[in-house]
Amino acid sequence: MPWYRKIHEGFDKSKHRPHFSALDMLKYIGPGLLVTMGFIDPGNWASNLAAGANFGLTLLWIVTLSTIMLIILQHNAAHLGIATGLCLSEAATMYLKKKYSGTLLITAMMASVSTSLAEILGGAIALDMLFHIPLKAGALMVTVFVMIMLYTNSYRAVEKWIIGFVSIIGLSFIYELTLVDIHWGSAVTSWVKPSFPKGSMLIILSVLGAVVMPHNLFLHSEIIQSRQWNLQDGKVIRRQLDFEFTDTLFSMIVGWAINSAMIILAASTFFTDHLAVTELTQAKELLAPLLGNNAAIVFAIALLFSGVASAVTSGMAAGSIFAGIYGEPFDIHDNHSRLGIAVSLILAMLIIFTIGDPFKGLILSQAILSLQLPFTIFLLVYLTSSAKVMGKYRNKTFMQVLLYTLAVGITLLNIYLLVSMIV
Repeated sequence: MPWYRKIHEGFDKSKHRPHFSALDMLKYIGPGLLVTMGFIDPGNWASNLAAGANFGLTLLWIVTLSTIMLIILQHNAAHLGIATGLCLSEAATMYLKKKYSGTLLITAMMASVSTSLAEILGGAIALDMLFHIPLKAGALMVTVFVMIMLYTNSYRAVEKWIIGFVSIIGLSFIYELTLVDIHWGSAVTSWVKPSFPKGSMLIILSVLGAVVMPHNLFLHSEIIQSRQWNLQDGKVIRRQLDFEFTDTLFSMIVGWAINSAMIILAASTFFTDHLAVTELTQAKELLAPLLGNNAAIVFAIALLFSGVASAVTSGMAAGSIFAGIYGEPFDIHDNHSRLGIAVSLILAMLIIFTIGDPFKGLILSQAILSLQLPFTIFLLVYLTSSAKVMGKYRNKTFMQVLLYTLAVGITLLNIYLLVSMIV
């Protein structure tokens, strides 16, 4: 059994009655913040900076909308893990025919490789910004560091590292925002008022499309079980679902704040000075003369932590997906989990070595994610709406309609994005 689940020989779960207090709620915070890293990864940085630099504060509402979508879907993924004791990959293997589950999970592994590519590339770009390390060497350094972190730390230790990384990224943007003039009244309005400036549609779709990622749905259903209690006690499961939703809500709000800060920073610097930003490296170079060298360095440091931390969570998701193909939960001491991590990170690094243009690498990764995401979402909604899988905890009719509507909408969005990339 996995090293973090409290289901092992000598442990009687039926006698485990946790005390539900405010302290327990604080102890429950964590899994959602790991998922948040996928929401503030280097791919999101590029979309957010482009949104702020080209359209000012007017596109802040997209961050609000995408966060709401993410809360609903991630809560549903965690719901599966709590109610069944299975991650999304395990459940697919158990409840789908092998030819369907195998094909679907292999595509999910491909998506995980694509995700890792973007995360490692982001970290490598940051190392180039900070220390002028060549991109390929930086990619190798990030990959090795991430693999060491995953192979030598317990889940709890990794969780603490990620929480620390998220905190550093958040503090970095708080510092950046203290250096600029912000029209908070306009920001508040833009957070809730949809606006479609001329030429903004592709960026709007890019921001929305970068939010919900296949690996995060697999990851959340797995790591939520680090807080697993008695599956036979309905009251415990219900309280877990409440605690999980609070963790997810809190964590996604943190992601919303950081993504908003990126747009606000770009709007208050690049948009104000009529400077177009198309690459992350360019953003650092432009920040230095506008806000000073310290601001540019802090920006690069935050990007480095973003790339490393999101690569860690991408690797964990790959381990969970690969182990699930064999009907096993994620366990860093198990060969299937370890192999899944290695496949995702090493293949991503090798692809970076073969692609001379980092921008093309990011485009390729996003195209693969756009193709795979609908399959993962429909798989999740199908499983969580099934009485056979979820029992009395299956989605109610309203939630089924809402989830399928989101699934169709995100599918159409990703098709449009994919066509836009190709044409």
